[in-house]
Amino acid sequence: MKKQEYAIVDIETTGGNASGSRITEIAIVIHDGINVIDRYETLVNPEREIPAAIFGLTGINNEMVANAPVFDAISDKVLEMLTDRIFVAHNVNFDYSFVRHQLEQAGFKWTARKLCTVRAARKIKPGLSSYSLGNLCNSLDIVLENRHRAGGDADATALLFSLLLEWDDAGEIEKMILKTAQDQRLPPNLPPDDFTQLPEKPGVYYFYNQVKKVIYVGKAVNIKKRVASHFSGHNINSQRQNFLRDIYGISFEICATELMALLLECTEIKQLWPTYNRALKRFEPKYGLYQYEARNGYKYLAIGKVNKFQVCTYEFNSLYDAINLLRSLSEQFKIDQRFCKYSKPEEGVIFQNNDIEDSPDVALHNEQVDNAIDFLLNQRPSFAIIDKGRSTDERSCIWIEKGHFYGMGYIPSDASITEPSEVKNYVTPYKSNQYIMHLIFAYAEKHPNKILFNKQFSKQALS
Repeated sequence: MKKQEYAIVDIETTGGNASGSRITEIAIVIHDGINVIDRYETLVNPEREIPAAIFGLTGINNEMVANAPVFDAISDKVLEMLTDRIFVAHNVNFDYSFVRHQLEQAGFKWTARKLCTVRAARKIKPGLSSYSLGNLCNSLDIVLENRHRAGGDADATALLFSLLLEWDDAGEIEKMILKTAQDQRLPPNLPPDDFTQLPEKPGVYYFYNQVKKVIYVGKAVNIKKRVASHFSGHNINSQRQNFLRDIYGISFEICATELMALLLECTEIKQLWPTYNRALKRFEPKYGLYQYEARNGYKYLAIGKVNKFQVCTYEFNSLYDAINLLRSLSEQFKIDQRFCKYSKPEEGVIFQNNDIEDSPDVALHNEQVDNAIDFLLNQRPSFAIIDKGRSTDERSCIWIEKGHFYGMGYIPSDASITEPSEVKNYVTPYKSNQYIMHLIFAYAEKHPNKILFNKQFSKQALS
């Protein structure tokens, strides 16, 4: 049986991600588990300019690579060196993503089992202040020559790998190189325990950077499965590569239901404003209901786009929702349609009623408008959503007050609720917004059996 061999790889590149950058230098050191048995190193012509910042870091400039082979010309040799060997690198996913991408561009479909010496060092030599290659070499008395050049870094990584093999009394490396090992997919700076402790339950999870700042918030029906999906696949775009490198920790909060996880995710993103969240950060109400009063004293209701310089009475996700609500109010409170504008006039335009014949009584009309606004702001339904808890000892509860999300929490199973409003005593308050209310009302319409209304409201109030 052939002895397992390792290909220890280091590369220099024109940038930080495989999709938009190219390899400028590659070194491959073959290790048989005891000794180095082969070595390959070459500059590579990236067929593009090397940025000044990269030259400053590596010392490799355009003149040095002008006569070097392009990657296609060395792809056969690289593939030969890597085939049937464990791919080893310091921060392995970075080097692996470049090599795999450029081999694919050269016409080769190649994959390999991987081993990250950052993660291996964390397991075998825990408690060190830093696990960067330079600092590890200083801590472990490893000679590191030609720093930030492929050959120098690959040789240092090979020496580090030999020491880790020697110190690995618990067989950590053997565990890590199993095809099913989760370590191969985890970000290099994430402690494995942060992942292994994740529950397979609904809830919200948080990714933290090196200074413990939340950089991403997500919700899941199964937290562990969803978090694992962030680390799977072979996506080489720069955003994902930077995202994975920035993850230094994970925490979570279990929620009883998917709805509660959705609501918590939304409020946390609004409060924490994490760097890598996109969709919900972009969500803002686009339309509003405005009130105007003409010089002759008549009040008008109008729909218009929301802007930060004008205060609207009510906000909407879509023009469709806004128009429907205004039509409903005008019918319910018998407001003359001539005083309802379904698009806001240009700034500075004053409403007049010169062209309106048989105008209604001003006082009565304005009272109807005031009643409609009062209803909109104060007479929306108050109700509770009661659902399963995180355990059999509790039930979950969400309280909506006058059409706005008030808060959510948990009620002991043996607690007696005689009035729906008593649920307020068990909830943690949260800020409401239009997106949250859209989620809640959609859920309430779909699950009417889980709704408890205050006595003055009926289920028709949801429509």
